[in-house]
Amino acid sequence: MPQVANTHATFNSNRNREQLFNQIWNVSVNETPFVKLIGKESVEGINPTWLTDEYAPGTANKVEQGNQSTINAVSPAVRLNNYTQISEKTFGVTGTQEKVEKAGGKSEYSYQLAKKMVELKKDVEFGCLQNTTAIAPAPGVAPQARGLFGFMNANTSRGTGGVDANPTTNTAAVDGTARAFTETMLKTVLQAMFDNGADLDNSYILLPSSQRTVFDTFLAGQTRFDKAEDKTLTATLEVYIGPFGRVKAVNARHMRQREVAIINPEFLALGTLRGMKDTPLAKIGDTQNVMVNTEWTLINKNPKAHGAICDLT
Repeated sequence: MPQVANTHATFNSNRNREQLFNQIWNVSVNETPFVKLIGKESVEGINPTWLTDEYAPGTANKVEQGNQSTINAVSPAVRLNNYTQISEKTFGVTGTQEKVEKAGGKSEYSYQLAKKMVELKKDVEFGCLQNTTAIAPAPGVAPQARGLFGFMNANTSRGTGGVDANPTTNTAAVDGTARAFTETMLKTVLQAMFDNGADLDNSYILLPSSQRTVFDTFLAGQTRFDKAEDKTLTATLEVYIGPFGRVKAVNARHMRQREVAIINPEFLALGTLRGMKDTPLAKIGDTQNVMVNTEWTLINKNPKAHGAICDLT
C-alpha cells in the first residue's frame, strides 16, 4: 500500500543521527607464525657471528693390536654471520584529530601506534622468510639481514638451473625452472635432512597458500595426517607422518609462493639489537609525528637443520 500522505519518514528528515559502529574491523591478519616459532636472542652488535659444526658420519672403525695411531686432520668449525636490519613505520596525528570524538576508541595516537606495531611485526616476518643476502651499513646504504632462504645450502630440492644460497660467501640462491610441488620432493628433502642429522619430530613445514592446497592432496584419505594443537600459533596446524618422523605443517602468509621450508625452530632465533619502540619526532605545527622502529636479524644456527623445496608453480 502507498505511504500515508504528509507522513514524516527517515528519507526526508534531517534529524537522524549517523549510525557508526564503535569498532574498527581490520581484514588484514596479524599472524606471524615463523617469528612466534623461533627463539629470541639479544645481540650486542650489528654483525653477530656464530659457529656451526657437525660430527663425522659413522664408519667402519677398527685397528689392530698395538696400533700406532695416525693423527687425522681436524675439520674446523664454520663461521656464519648476519647483519642487523632497521625496520620502521611512521605516522602523524593532528591535535584536532586527537581531540574530537571518534568511533573505535578515544585516542587516534594509540590506535595508529598499535596498528603500526602490528605492521612492523609483519615486516620482520616477511624479511625473515626471503631469499636475501646480508648487507653491511654504509653511507647511503641501508643494512639488511639475510633471510631464511639466503642460508639454504643443504637439504634442498630445486628446479633446473636453480642454485643453492651460500651464506659463507654471502650469495643468494638462484631461482630455477618452476615445477609442480609433489610428495616425492617432500620425501626427498626430509630424507636428506634425516641423513644430515636433523630432528624431524621437532620440525615444521612452512607453506604459502598455493602450496598448502597441493600439500593437502598428499596421501589424501589415508591415516597419515594427524591433527595437532599448538597454542602459540593461530595458523592451521597438522602433522605429516612420513618415513623419517612427524613433521608439523603451518600456513605462512609472508613467503614467496614458489617456496616451501622445513625448519627446526631450535636452530633459529630472532636476534634483537633494539626492541620495538615508539619515538616522538620533531613536532611540526599542530601535528604530533611518531616513529616506531626495531633493529633485528635472523640467526640460523646450522643450515643443515632445515630444508627447502623451491621453484614451485
